[in-house]
This record gives sequence, structure tokens and C-alpha cells, in this order.
Amino acid sequence: MASELSRRTYSVSGGYDISVAELGQGPVIVFIHGSGPGASGASNFRQNAQVFADAGYRVILPDLIGYGASSKPETDYPLELFTQTLLDALKQHGITGGHLVGNSLGGGIALQIALDHPEFEVGKLVLMAPGCVAEQASYFTMPGIAKMRSGFGSPEFNMDEQRRLIGNLMHPSSAHHITDALVEERFAVARTQPKDVLARVKTPNLGPRLGEVKQPIFVLWGLNDEFCPESHARIFLDASPDVRCLTFSQTGHWVQVERAEEFNRYSLAFLNG
Repeated sequence: MASELSRRTYSVSGGYDISVAELGQGPVIVFIHGSGPGASGASNFRQNAQVFADAGYRVILPDLIGYGASSKPETDYPLELFTQTLLDALKQHGITGGHLVGNSLGGGIALQIALDHPEFEVGKLVLMAPGCVAEQASYFTMPGIAKMRSGFGSPEFNMDEQRRLIGNLMHPSSAHHITDALVEERFAVARTQPKDVLARVKTPNLGPRLGEVKQPIFVLWGLNDEFCPESHARIFLDASPDVRCLTFSQTGHWVQVERAEEFNRYSLAFLNG
């Protein structure tokens, strides 16, 4: 049975607005989306949110600064800007703790919250191809980054480019997930984003600090990820005191989309103990 998605917007430090959607009731689980043209909480987790709500969770779907229905300033985007504005909005929404689910950049944000923000009581961490566990420059050597070059941020950016960029995130066998509705939804957001949201992102290397994360971690990775290499799963396995890892063949950067049924099933089993 589908839950109704509600949405509120909060004014946070810096004069920015952060949009937060939610559905369901129960223990809190915050889904933190990744970067890219047109990204938002609802579109990145459309195949997951309702399943978790049906399983008895209060699902929180924020739009990060620069994305979705949130403010999109022309400024630098350090990881702490994403983290602080997100936590400010969550606090105003009455959320001071919960499980964190993060994909790509969202995984890095989840890790930073667990490491540096004890005011937010983190339960468990579900991370899909999390970023920020290596030097930023190393990510720019990945083939997926080269394929993301486009007219994004200019008047020439169009729906065909949007469709191609979504396809770059996934293994070719997952092309059936690129629906017209998804392309249109992300294109509507992308047209409102400045280039700064990608060009001026600054991420730290949290890899050497993974041993400080005491919460249980579940890492899921696509073997064919062209943005955050699956080999980074070993960083977690070597350093984290409580971690388990699952790797999928013929899967790219979007495990939660490409392997939605398995992602939902395995993640709920982890969260439910």
C-alpha cells in the first residue's frame, strides 16, 4: 500500500533552503542521494523508499544543497556544506538520529556524520558505492567521469544528454530502468542547477578514518562501477570493525536501482538484525 509523500522546506544557515520529503512511520531511516545532473532524494530512491516504508520505517528523503528542490547557489561545495545544511534541516524536521543510507557522495556524507557529528545519533550505515574514501583526484581518473562531460549548466543541455548521463551510471544491461519519466524528472532539476554543483565539489579522503566508525556498516558495490571503483570495498573490509560487503556482477554505480529488489531485501535484513 503506497504511503503519501509529504514535503517541507527549511531555512538553514547561510540563508539556504533545504527540502525534506518523507513517508511511512516507525524508526527513522535517512536516504542521502549522490551527485550528478538532476539528482534528488525522491528520484534516486524511487524504487526503494516505499518498500522501506512498508517494512515499518519512517523514510526521510532530503534534497542536498544544489539538488532537487533545495537551494542551488553558485559557490564551492565542500563535503561539510552538504553535511551541515542537511543536519540543520533534519534537526528542524525533528530528526536527531536514525539509520543512514547513502549512495556515492551521499555515502561520504553519511560517513562524515558518523565520524564528526555525534549530535546526530547514527544507527546503522548502508552505503552503496560510497565516495570520499580516497583522494579526490583519484576519482577523476575513473572512466565514468570522462563520460559525464556534457553541456550541463548551459542552454545547450537537453533531454538526450540527460538520458545519456543517466545511462552512464548503470551497466548496459540495466538500460530498461531509464524511463521517460525518470529522464524528464531529472532534466527538470538539472535545468535549475549551476555548473558549480559538480565543478566546485571538494571532498576529503575519509578512508584512513574508517576504523573510527563503530556503527555496523553494510557496503554494496557494482563490479562494473565506473565512478567509485569496487576495489574500494577492500578499504572498508580492512579498516572497519563491523562491516559486511556485497558485490554485484553486471552492475554499475546505482545498485539501489539496478538491483533494487535485492538491495531492498538485503538492506532490510541488515537493518532488522
